Amino acid sequence: MPIPLFHSVASWLLKKRFYQMELFIKYPEEVQIELLNQLVILSKDTEFGKKYGFESLNKYEAFANNVPISRYEDVEPMIERARKGEQNIFWPTPIKWFAKSSGTTNAKSKFIPVSNEALEDCHFKAGKDMLSIYFHNNENSRLFDGKSLRLGGSKELYELNNTFFGDLSAIIIDNLPFWAEMGSTPSNKVSLMSEWETKLEAIVRETVKEDVTSFAGVPSWMLVLLNKVLETTGKENLFQVWDNLEVYFHGGVSFNPYREQYEKLLPRDSFQYYEIYNASEGFFAIQDQNNSDELLLMLDYGIFYEFISMDTYNTPNQKVIPLWEVELGKNYAMVITTNAGLWRYLIGDTVRFTSTSPYRVRVTGRTKHHINVFGEELIIENAEQALKKACKETEAEIIDYTVAPIYMSGKDKGAHEWLIEFRKEPSSVETFNNALDAALQSLNSDYEAKRYMNMTLRMPKLNVARKNLFYDWLKANDKLGGQHKIPRLSNARDYLEELLAMNA
Repeated sequence: MPIPLFHSVASWLLKKRFYQMELFIKYPEEVQIELLNQLVILSKDTEFGKKYGFESLNKYEAFANNVPISRYEDVEPMIERARKGEQNIFWPTPIKWFAKSSGTTNAKSKFIPVSNEALEDCHFKAGKDMLSIYFHNNENSRLFDGKSLRLGGSKELYELNNTFFGDLSAIIIDNLPFWAEMGSTPSNKVSLMSEWETKLEAIVRETVKEDVTSFAGVPSWMLVLLNKVLETTGKENLFQVWDNLEVYFHGGVSFNPYREQYEKLLPRDSFQYYEIYNASEGFFAIQDQNNSDELLLMLDYGIFYEFISMDTYNTPNQKVIPLWEVELGKNYAMVITTNAGLWRYLIGDTVRFTSTSPYRVRVTGRTKHHINVFGEELIIENAEQALKKACKETEAEIIDYTVAPIYMSGKDKGAHEWLIEFRKEPSSVETFNNALDAALQSLNSDYEAKRYMNMTLRMPKLNVARKNLFYDWLKANDKLGGQHKIPRLSNARDYLEELLAMNA
């Protein structure tokens, strides 16, 4: 069968871009320094640039010594002014888009600025690069013969003071270049529907008629959609609906708890899974090898990277380092400076470098999403890997989970309390809990030390969630669909107590 002209041209352009990536792979420090200089020079006449003397900051050391590390709470007053129409506060070009994100640790909404430069040179460029890398690794791909099933946010865009806010995915969909819109399904009208359950039905109706060759979206919500497709069509697996499926581009949450369920829905060894790492603040990394869990850090998207070792994070000895000083195997909090005016901003994510030539990372969790009440330093990466091991040993399948501490009381030792919703329950919950605890001890030496002889931590407490508990909790909090996530690990019991009350 001849390859369509559009497919041939698009493939050629995407492969050409792949070779341009070699510049930042070969010269990472130089590319990052040049990028930082450009951001500083561009912004020297902004209110922020004048305050911190950008005109004289011609070296990284000067930038690091003069510009403070910031969190959302620090920059919120400036962002609120920009949302009311003021310009040239922290970025020189007009900003009219703000990605609304509630996060998972704060009920208060965040409004992340999205400049035209961030849309074009970061988010859209990343979309093309994702395809470039995939085509480079899979030269016989026929991806463009069909369409990509995209699953974006469930919030429409709202206007205020001639500025617009909504989910990042809604902003991107509303501004998609024609070539991307042509190759996507469902339609923009359906993609931007605000009510999740109505939208789900509409997506199924539109997409089952299309020749879908790829998926893109958050694993937890995509799984809901794909199960709905099978329920509606009466098919046993997704290849019976879309025979030409090739790849699933996923991000937003760890894929580990969902992988086995996807493999059952997509029972072909040739089907590919490609992970991406993006957020409202920017697009950061893309899996650049088939069958890998390492992500290539993209260094030419208008984002300058710095890192704080979690050993010193939030302590008097906190030290911020540039990309070229990172070490393999360490857990780092990520700090970004962006082409939308976020300066030395703590995004809240943690990563670990698996390679420095080129720079590849794994996302390990969130700075606020860990449990360290007893010195156990449990991070999401540990939890996900332990759950995967426990599921494999007991043939269980998980939909969602959350974990919080049980605090010490009198002579009672502390513990971790888990609430897990199973798609397929283990035959013995006790066996699953034992496997989970053993896996956590094998993965985390601090946890193992605290569990030794029950000295500090006793056996975890495992609660089985009723069907749809987490879905109902998200619905009750107006967080269905899109980029909304279940809070996984917390040092406080607030989320767990809410969920346990609904589980009663």
